[in-house]
Amino acid sequence: MRLFLATASLDDIRWATTAGLIDGIVATPTVVASELPNADVREVVAEIARATRLTLCASVPAVGAAEIVKGARDITKLAENVIVAIPFIEDAVPAIAKLSADGVRVAATLVYSAAQGILAAKAGASMVTVAIDALDAVGQDGVGVLRELRAAFGDDTECDIAAAGPSSASSFAACAAAGADVAIVTPMTLRSLMQHPLTDRGLDRFLTVISRRAKPRRAR
Repeated sequence: MRLFLATASLDDIRWATTAGLIDGIVATPTVVASELPNADVREVVAEIARATRLTLCASVPAVGAAEIVKGARDITKLAENVIVAIPFIEDAVPAIAKLSADGVRVAATLVYSAAQGILAAKAGASMVTVAIDALDAVGQDGVGVLRELRAAFGDDTECDIAAAGPSSASSFAACAAAGADVAIVTPMTLRSLMQHPLTDRGLDRFLTVISRRAKPRRAR
């Protein structure tokens, strides 16, 4: 399972890239606004594109097909590795089909059911993004939707399934087990996935042991 980091922070991107933990960046207007409320989204995306060669998922501040297509073409000029995120709503579906036909990779967002994901893939999306945190928040089974999509897609559908918002180690592992191709996490969540109380306890024991070891004598 590949990892995409949802952030506009170049420091977090550099850290995760140096550690070899991520395969892409998500810098949609929602992500940018949460970290840089007064920033120009296009400028932020351009800055990230200059700083990394990782896949970059960005979106257009529009919901009409014509405006989305125009904005998407503008975004793809910033970098070759861009995936354009487009909400899976009726007005925007023609934009997914048009951009896909033109060779632009599209991630369908606001997908909350297997039926929506299947239709998004049929329209030409190369990725469908399921916000499992949003589904879980309203009492629905986010991982279950991933599992249904995986079963429906099988090995024949050239469309990735992205799980957005796993907030714990168990949720993250469940997404992988359900067959998600991509997990989208925040820097905070990514760091938390590296932690476990037993790891901390084991480290404390290790440090205690090595601090008590006698230092080797130097040969005279």
